[in-house]
Amino acid sequence: MKFVCAQSELNTQLSLVSKAVPSRPSRPVLGNVLISADSDTQRVSLVGFDEAMGIQTSFEAQVEADGTLTLPAKLLGDIVSRLPGEDITVEEEPDESAVVLTSSSGKYQVRGLSAEDYPSLPTVEDGQAAEISAEALLEGLRGALFSTSSDETKQVLTGVHLLSEPELLEFAATDGHRLAVVQATEQAPGSAPTMAMNVTVPAKALRELERMLQGYGSNDPVSLRFDQTQVLFELGFQRLTTRLLEGQYPNYRQLIPKQFVRQMTLDRRQFIASLERIAVLAGQKNDIVKLTLDSAQQTLAISAEAQEVGSGREVMPAQITGDDLEIAFNVRYLLDGLKTFTSNDVQFQCNSATSPSVVIPLGELKMTYLVMPVQIRS
Repeated sequence: MKFVCAQSELNTQLSLVSKAVPSRPSRPVLGNVLISADSDTQRVSLVGFDEAMGIQTSFEAQVEADGTLTLPAKLLGDIVSRLPGEDITVEEEPDESAVVLTSSSGKYQVRGLSAEDYPSLPTVEDGQAAEISAEALLEGLRGALFSTSSDETKQVLTGVHLLSEPELLEFAATDGHRLAVVQATEQAPGSAPTMAMNVTVPAKALRELERMLQGYGSNDPVSLRFDQTQVLFELGFQRLTTRLLEGQYPNYRQLIPKQFVRQMTLDRRQFIASLERIAVLAGQKNDIVKLTLDSAQQTLAISAEAQEVGSGREVMPAQITGDDLEIAFNVRYLLDGLKTFTSNDVQFQCNSATSPSVVIPLGELKMTYLVMPVQIRS
């Protein structure tokens, strides 16, 4: 194997696939990146795989000799990232599982392992397929990923549930305290909604997909293929495959109240700024902030009390319908949702101080964010 490529290109692609390399591999070869050079296509392919999630990418290079080898992901990445920003030569040493990296700064030898023991990435041959625009997919991920659970014992809640209906792909995520639901209606140009999707994809894999999408054309289609155990996303020359989460996802739609007796519309940025200031005091104790809706004054008061430290209170204008109410929330949950919105105004809907409240952006994004209130102790 021998190829010449730009240091920046190799560094970028190594960083991408290394996200799928386990920090504590179950066997040595899984701590490596699989590198394949093809002189016919003049492309170099890289693969990282932790036996649950796999990332594959390829890039153009001057390939002088074919070959395949696995090299330590972290060591190789650390060396390449520090080399000068110019062309570098990667050449396999004859009769040895090692390569030499050559640049103007010098030469580095990196020893690897044979590619024979590297596991093949799972394929999805007979599953369902569809295409969705990168923009719609990114919108759904941004609006849902933050609500997944980080508690590994809640297995199915550590992922985002994808549910498809005609002309619609819905993203849902909950950790038991809040629920985010995003409806993406934009199909990729020329594609037909042929799939019937009802799967839960691990958040870890989707966060990597989100990063990959940020460097991808927003109008370009993403190919999506899945079966009962795996899902595969293809973005041009990049592929991400991951094992699906097992278990029945909660019937989240029935958690969202059908009607509300109180409604409040307010400026999103002003609301965020007030919450962040009050959060300084709320964070001294339990992260709880109290919202006081005053229908007569058409104002919202935001307050927090941290005994022995101090208290804070701010008042902002709001359009309120319904009776006055005092209701409390974890300020972090409120801020997480509000920061994913891009609209100028938000609508806050609730029934009582103990029932779920819903926040929605007033704009193009079809998103519902449900938050459970915290009981106020006198």
